[in-house]
Amino acid sequence: MILPRAFYARPTVEVARGLLGKWIVHGETAGRIVEVEAYLGQDDAAAHSAAGMTARTRVIFGPPGHAYVYLSYGMHECLNIVAEAEGVAGCVLIRALEPVAGVAEMRERRAAAKSDRELASGPGRLTRALGITRAHYGADLTQGVLTVREPPRPDAFAIDVSRRIGISKAAELPLRFTIRGSKFISRG
Repeated sequence: MILPRAFYARPTVEVARGLLGKWIVHGETAGRIVEVEAYLGQDDAAAHSAAGMTARTRVIFGPPGHAYVYLSYGMHECLNIVAEAEGVAGCVLIRALEPVAGVAEMRERRAAAKSDRELASGPGRLTRALGITRAHYGADLTQGVLTVREPPRPDAFAIDVSRRIGISKAAELPLRFTIRGSKFISRG
């Protein structure tokens, strides 16, 4: 089942925690979300939307359940999912996936990966493995070829909470959520 828009129309932290264990599906490839970070809009100095709406961030202020894809460090495309009610900024960065379908295709796209763990253990790696690009900016994740779904067989897991990583502003906030014990998270 594809997640409905109502799933995303909630506070960003709730959406972030709720995304763990769900599957991102793009074409024949899919990955189980094992690591995310919440970005809380205009009150969060690390959020792209902190400075208000710009051409780059307009999708973050739009309806929830859309993709915010941007280029990081001039080389890595990163996938965020818009949360909150329309007009309220908030999004969730997808940091790592456990490959679950289309692994051979992921290996072709990520030939440098030495193991399945390295295929999607990082925001730039996972977009490359799944074939997600800035062309997916604004994509409606509730329909189409790029969706987020309930897994076929949900499983129970514990969630670890830590500070966000790879940022300099507001890094101390405990807004990084991981599936405890997953070997597929980006770093410990």
